[in-house]
Amino acid sequence: MKRSKRYKESAAAVNRANLYDVSEGIALVKKSASAKFDETVEAHIRTGCDGRHADQQIRGAVVLPHGTGRQVRVLVFAKNAKADEAVAAGAEFVGAEELVPKIQKEGWLDFDVVVATPDMMGVVGRLGRILGPKGLMPNPKAGTVTMDVTKAVKDIKAGKIEYRLDKTNIIHVPIGKASFTEEQLADNFQTLIEAINKARPSAVKGQFLRSVTISSTMGPGVKLNPMKLV
Repeated sequence: MKRSKRYKESAAAVNRANLYDVSEGIALVKKSASAKFDETVEAHIRTGCDGRHADQQIRGAVVLPHGTGRQVRVLVFAKNAKADEAVAAGAEFVGAEELVPKIQKEGWLDFDVVVATPDMMGVVGRLGRILGPKGLMPNPKAGTVTMDVTKAVKDIKAGKIEYRLDKTNIIHVPIGKASFTEEQLADNFQTLIEAINKARPSAVKGQFLRSVTISSTMGPGVKLNPMKLV
């Protein structure tokens, strides 16, 4: 892959063999975020889990204290009073069965998170093949299947993110924007790590956090010392 001059300059400032403390790592990531847009800062966490086993799955959600820095569009599947609650809480889109053909046939996907009341999951289930692969399917563990739609929508708007293992047993999540202060990014990162450590499956033996890397959208990865994050 051909790298830009800007990327090479940023990468040169990072010692690939070094494992940085959180504060040092965040400072490096902010310094390397030199694109003309406000880059997203992400954490990439490789665990000792084997996601092929049901008792080693990790999936949950956490509200970052300083949010993610991005506007999140919320779609809520609900009816009657619950639909009214969702609108009042600030959901951009609220509906029921009428949204199914819009998504299936028109390819409408102008939303970032889907919330549903339990009684609507039969309807939402019809969209599994579309929403599932995109990570948009509501899930009780993530708090997106709930009767308390007001709390669900407000938490998402406040910076709630979902974390889960991908096929390679790595968790990829945003922790803010390059324009955030180092303290804000550190707070968000620490909140995320604490949530993931608490979610450690009892079936996982040995070292849980195998590697932790943070990076901006266009910048190089900065490896953190996982032994200091337990």
